Amino acid sequence: MNRFLLIASFFLPGTASAQADVEKQIQTQLILAEDGDVIELPAMKIYLGNTLSLDEKKNVTIRGAGQDKTILSFKGQTQGAEGLKVTNSQGIVLENFTIEDAKGDLIKTQAVKGLVFRDITARWTGKPKKTNGSYALYPVQCQNVRMERCTAIGASDAGLYVGQSDSVWVTKCYAKNNVAGIEIENTTNAWVYENFAAYNTGGILVFDLPDLPKKRGGHVKVWKNKIVQNNYRNFAPKGNIVGKVPPGTGVMVLATNDVEIHDNYIMDNKTASTAIISYYITENPIKDKAYIPYPSSIYIHDNVYSEGKRMPTWKNKLGFLFWLKFGRNVPHILYDGIQNPDYLAGDGMVKPEYRICVRNNENGTFANLKAGNKFKGISRDLTPHDCEHESISFDR
Repeated sequence: MNRFLLIASFFLPGTASAQADVEKQIQTQLILAEDGDVIELPAMKIYLGNTLSLDEKKNVTIRGAGQDKTILSFKGQTQGAEGLKVTNSQGIVLENFTIEDAKGDLIKTQAVKGLVFRDITARWTGKPKKTNGSYALYPVQCQNVRMERCTAIGASDAGLYVGQSDSVWVTKCYAKNNVAGIEIENTTNAWVYENFAAYNTGGILVFDLPDLPKKRGGHVKVWKNKIVQNNYRNFAPKGNIVGKVPPGTGVMVLATNDVEIHDNYIMDNKTASTAIISYYITENPIKDKAYIPYPSSIYIHDNVYSEGKRMPTWKNKLGFLFWLKFGRNVPHILYDGIQNPDYLAGDGMVKPEYRICVRNNENGTFANLKAGNKFKGISRDLTPHDCEHESISFDR
């Protein structure tokens, strides 16, 4: 069809009736959208009381007049949790608008094949707090996802989050004042590049977690990002896994495999510039028998780290531990040293294909925390990890 559906903006935007009419028009267009439709949102601030939903559609574009012109505000939301929810669809493009202050996630997409977030600002206004929604942009169980030139602010979990998905590109985005800036979770074939993650609790996280339908992520490439001053207080609600991330974390790799982190500019993250850890560090029980709690095949190389000393946080168990062990001289690259016995060769060494490799990082000091030995015998010797893996190919 390829129809252009313009949501008329001839109403006086300050009146309650006008706002209700615009909301009704938008939801009606989403319900009635046909293949190829382009839904044009007006250049105005629209106050919405209900979740907007798009379900079982193909090749539909929702387009605003610009991030500073079309603003969808859910500050007075009375029904639903998400701002915009897209489910069971194909070929969806969301672009050129701002969405803010939903009770829950700002944009959640589930079971979508072919999805583009482009030039979107997703934010909670005001001071970041634990009552903010968990995720700003939240694709889960999706395929072929692109996030381009998006901004996420104030999420109490992750600003730009991709979970249990496959074939993902996150590029030229900006994440600030979230607990996690960018998070790739239980996701395969992800390319995270040329982003700016700053002033979050943690900049970029690559996690595999238990008790999820998709058990294993991996083949994740993180490069040419600026990951700067992620020292913001952790305001995640109690019980949330990212609540364990210490303020001052640049990059964290948790219990996943086949991850390459290179050519990033990782500066002034006061606690852990780069941490490679097993799930055991969280001290959460593991009930999922199919879950693999160890990181493996990790390659950290050619990154630039900040010079000078850093003061790790005392307001987090890990941060306090780092301060006890290292004072103001915490190494930039920290590996917990907990090894999967299945990855060991007959000589007790990790098989080459599973090794944690660290090489050619400017100012990239290193420590193996020997967490499995109750942090006794911490080693700064990089020699066992002076290796390389084949670089992960970049699929455009």
